[in-house]
Order: sequence, then structure tokens, then C-alpha cells
Amino acid sequence: MRSQGITRRGFLKYCSAIASLMALPPGSAPLIAAALEKARRPSVIWLSFQECTGCTESLTRSTGATIEELIFNAISLDYHHTLQAASGDGAEGAREAAMHDHYGSYLLVVDGSIPVGHAGYSTIAGISNKDMLMQVAAGAAAIVSVGSCASFGGIPKADPNPTGAVSVAELIKDKPIINVPGCPPIPAVITGVLVQYLTFGLPELDHLGRPKAFFGQSIHDRCYRRPFYDKGLFAESFDDEGAKKGWCLYKLGCKGPTTYNACATTKWNDGTSFPIEAGHPCLGCSEPDFWDAGSFYKALSAPTDNIGTTAVYAAGAGLLAGAALGATWRARKQAAAKQHRKVTIEDLGQES
Repeated sequence: MRSQGITRRGFLKYCSAIASLMALPPGSAPLIAAALEKARRPSVIWLSFQECTGCTESLTRSTGATIEELIFNAISLDYHHTLQAASGDGAEGAREAAMHDHYGSYLLVVDGSIPVGHAGYSTIAGISNKDMLMQVAAGAAAIVSVGSCASFGGIPKADPNPTGAVSVAELIKDKPIINVPGCPPIPAVITGVLVQYLTFGLPELDHLGRPKAFFGQSIHDRCYRRPFYDKGLFAESFDDEGAKKGWCLYKLGCKGPTTYNACATTKWNDGTSFPIEAGHPCLGCSEPDFWDAGSFYKALSAPTDNIGTTAVYAAGAGLLAGAALGATWRARKQAAAKQHRKVTIEDLGQES
């Protein structure tokens, strides 16, 4: 690793960060390091279908001195339309060789939805996306659907869905599938899922097939603007005093309460920021059919009067009432997390 510019300290810091992201005990970092050092580089075939290359762009723009080198030295990336050096017959020969030599053990990564309306909508080397997916999936040990297009159909599936776009899981029923949605997903989440698979095997998934380690809580639950929501303090426009003071963006269409992702904790650009911190509402891009969920700038529902009333009462009654309200919110969140269900808008707006 040192020859690649990766120090032992940097490697262990990366392993510790991955353990933290997956909410693992501190002692797990050495286990991850040992697994990555000893594991044979598994063959990975990456297929790109109806997509914008944003997921690959996200991965290759992962920051930190070690992430990119670690990933491309921890796996054998045998086929990738954008990153491979070969083209034409040479590229397809590499895919076929990887399938033959590692049949039953390679990892298949897919980004982009699959058009089933007509075979000619999207082809690779004269093979339709659907046929290529079925061929490669047959010998895969597991499949990672990277991005909302592969996970849920994404933007190509948006109404009126002219190509008949579907997700990977709608076609493949006999393989374990890990969905890593996002438009695009966070780089650290993509690499974290791959490391988790290499180290511990298949992760624990939620009802949508997403790893709970990264998609177990809503953005609203972890958002630094959540206290303003609880107090009934909302920005009404992008240039009002509330926006300037960093108040909650719920009324401007933020989908954080119904969106599950690690944006608020992992963030983007080497942990610099995420959309809400930059002053823009969450679009809910890691949820199914987010493009057809209505205006990005329209609130999910009008916040109830209970929020403002409760806030005024809490302010007037002092710290005791505020502490009680906070305990109620925490109890609701913990109960929802235990059942791993979404906290609805009605739940958030109810008085204790």
C-alpha cells in the first residue's frame, strides 16, 4: 500500500471511518483492516444501463487520499464501461472471461435502469440491457444496485416512462440484491457498502433492500435544522430572515422527513456539506419514484398548528416543558427506529 501512497495510519483511519459509518463497535476497525489485507481481490463486473454516469462520477470523485486507491486495490474491477482501458471486442472479451473464470463468486454492480419496452432502446455490443443483465446476473454471487435508477427505476422510470424502465430487483428474483439509492449515492456510502460486503458478507437490509447501516434513519432525524422544526421556525422563502438564520426548510419542500439516507451525517465533498446545509431542501432522491412525488418546492403537507402552539407553550413554560417535548420526540424516534418504520408527517406534527 505504501507504494501506492497509502500509509498504514491512513489505511487504519479509513477502516475506522467505515466502522463508524456502519455503527460498528470500535473494535471492528482492526477486523475490517485484517479482512481487506488478507482477502483475495474479488472480481467485480460493473454494468451501466439507462443512466447519466453520475454514480461513477460520484465514486471516482470520492475524496481523501486513500479511498480511491483502496477500492481499486481491494477489488478486481474486470469490466466497467467508463473506467476500463479496453474497448470493443477487447472489453466484451474481458467481461466474458471474468464471468467464466469467477462464475458463482463475482460481484455484479449495476447502475442505471433497464428498459423493457423495446430491446433497441439501449444496447451494449449489440446486446439489449435486459439480456446482458440476465446473462451476467446468472453467475453472480450478489448484486449491488448503485443509484436510484438501478434500485428503483429512477428518472428514466418517471411518468410516462417511455422506455418501460424497471429496476434490477424487478427482473432478478433469485440473487441477493443490495440497493444503494441516491441520485447519485454518496461516495463513502458506495465504498462503505463494498467494504462491508467484503468484510462481513451481505449487510442487514431494510424493507427496500437498502443497508440499514446507511439508510436506517431519515435525514430529518439527523438534520442539524431539526430543532427549528420542533420549535415551529420555518423559512418561508429562500431570501427571508428565516432562511438567513438557518431555519427549517420544510415549508420550501424539504423531503427530509420521508427520506432515508446518510447525507446529514456523512455529507458530501469530504464531509464538507450537504444540500440542506447549503440552503436547499432535500429532494428525496434516495426514495422510490421521487421524481413523480410532486413539486420539489412544495411542502409534503402543511405543518399543523400544533407545532407552533407547542413551541410557544414550550418557550413560555421554560426548560421543563422543552425537556419534556424533547423526550417525547426522542421516544417517538426510538420507537420508529426499533420497528424500522418511517415517521409520518402526522406523527411529527402531533402534540405529546
